[in-house]
Amino acid sequence: MRRRGLVRLAALVLVLASAASALAAEPLLLGGFTPPADPAAPPPGWEALTFPRVPRQTRYAVVRDGDNWVLRAESDGSASGLYRPLDLDPRVYRTLSWRWKVEGVLARSDPRRREGDDYAARVYVAFRYDPDAATVWQRAGYGAYRLLYGRYPPGVVLNYVWESRLPAGTVLDSTYTDRVKIIVARSGDAEAGRWVFETRDIYADFRRIVGGEPPRIAGIALMTDTDDTGERAVAYYDAITLTPAGPGR
Repeated sequence: MRRRGLVRLAALVLVLASAASALAAEPLLLGGFTPPADPAAPPPGWEALTFPRVPRQTRYAVVRDGDNWVLRAESDGSASGLYRPLDLDPRVYRTLSWRWKVEGVLARSDPRRREGDDYAARVYVAFRYDPDAATVWQRAGYGAYRLLYGRYPPGVVLNYVWESRLPAGTVLDSTYTDRVKIIVARSGDAEAGRWVFETRDIYADFRRIVGGEPPRIAGIALMTDTDDTGERAVAYYDAITLTPAGPGR
């Protein structure tokens, strides 16, 4: 009985600590973008995310849109992204919001086939790799990656996409790995050409889709890619914000 009481007390302390952290935390604006000093460099705070087997990279640039600076992505049979490294508690920073705009959706996109694994726009939430929860084979693979690149890749990724045909709310595994969960946040071209605002409870999405308590947030990534379909896509991203949980959440 005493042990059970100690476990409950520890759980209560964690909940109270998380709530206190949320009350003390401020919204974290990741973009709002500002032009880099070198136009060829990523925006301040962001890193280029490239893939060794993809020869052509998506072009990203900070451009004017009315009175605002926004991120423009142009893909022409290419794939690469931008990555913002983070180390945050998802119980505190549990709400992700952003706005995005696409000029159109892809004609040959199909998340159920590798040949169609392209999207006009994507927003990723990467969660830290947890060696204690990994299989022997996963630990070996992640260890090899760390030797090559100096850090672990994410353990699990929630990937919010603007899809061509599948209805919003669809959830499926990436055709490349079940560690990446595809979530259709927006679908079709009815809203192409205008800004659309999105907000997601990433803590609740992780619990619902993956299960269990999410590890710490390792980063946010943005990507417009057409390397599998060979098509052209143009998208814009702005106002990417992580917001602390409100009272009672």
